[in-house]
Amino acid sequence: MINAAVVGTGNISNEHIGGLLAFPDRCKIVALVDIYPEKAQAVKEKYGLHHAQVFDSHEKMLKSGLDIHLVHVCTPPSAHAGIAVHCMDAGKNVLVEKPMAPSLKECDAMLEAEKRNGVTMGCIAQNRFRNSIYKLKKMADSHLAGKIRCAHVNSLWWRGHSYYDLWWRGTWEKEGGGPTLNHAVHHIDMINWIQGGLPVEVTSMLANVMHDNSEVEDLSFAALRYRDGSVALVTSSVVHHGEEQGITLQCENGKLAAPWSAAAETSQENGFPVEGHNKELMEQLNAACDAIPDLQYEGHTGEIDNVLHALENKSRPLITGEDGRKTVELITAIYKAGFQKRTVALPITSDDDYYTLEGIQKNAVHFYEKTGCVENFTASDITVGNYVDDK
Repeated sequence: MINAAVVGTGNISNEHIGGLLAFPDRCKIVALVDIYPEKAQAVKEKYGLHHAQVFDSHEKMLKSGLDIHLVHVCTPPSAHAGIAVHCMDAGKNVLVEKPMAPSLKECDAMLEAEKRNGVTMGCIAQNRFRNSIYKLKKMADSHLAGKIRCAHVNSLWWRGHSYYDLWWRGTWEKEGGGPTLNHAVHHIDMINWIQGGLPVEVTSMLANVMHDNSEVEDLSFAALRYRDGSVALVTSSVVHHGEEQGITLQCENGKLAAPWSAAAETSQENGFPVEGHNKELMEQLNAACDAIPDLQYEGHTGEIDNVLHALENKSRPLITGEDGRKTVELITAIYKAGFQKRTVALPITSDDDYYTLEGIQKNAVHFYEKTGCVENFTASDITVGNYVDDK
């Protein structure tokens, strides 16, 4: 039985708690932590976690002597590294919400703590455990449509003006960035996973077009070039009504997309497409996708199942700290390119100004200055992505 603790009981903690509760024979929640302990207490009562202890700091939890094997870090991004390192130094395995941390220096400190203590760290990128994304990866790896030549990655969300009223949101210091870091982190992990690595150069444009109570961007466009010459366009937004999210892969012989769709063309002598498409290849692509079995568990529950399996079998989770770091590295490159208004090269090394949070903050563009905030929102529903397969 794996004893789990959840540090940070805001909105996203519900996804973690729900995932843990899906496996009552394999794990149990023994601790809930929040700087506002009344929030943790409310979560305890909501889910009937009668045996869970409530703490107002992770330090008190660690000093309590409570037997804990896995700590879920669900706090604002600026606190991820400190909490994760403290927990790993105490011999605990950790599962860190996205983004892994706001800077590469913090990511490396987390990876060093994992290695130093012989523990396991996983990073949340739960959309790898969505059927649409999982099957897209399988289809891309099959090469039925040929090599990827161009990808369009749409991380399109909508958040009202009040979203950035929360005290830690909309600041470079506490949130670490806007939708490029905190929303497109999902999609950037997806394209890294599908492509099998990072691009070699990045160009970007950052803007804040709808949220004058936020220092950070609410919209960015990034163009990526890979070593094999393929390219990608990533849009990161919290201003898009409808929240249509997805990835389209234009391959040598056909198009693959999530939500699932496939298309293929053949050429006339003059280079224009033959009327009616390449129906034979499209039928092959659709049949191959249909033949891929659905995942047993999706989203956070799927990833938590994978992490529990890794701990039970002394193996590595699908999404490791190294994966989390790659995502942060690409996001950092997007910010660097946008701030400096030029194309930048990867990797970002430890002597780069943008390797540290202080360097990012020193160079960050403040679109607006945040002058007011609220300490907490009342409990309400949140959206965690729109990936409806309309096939």
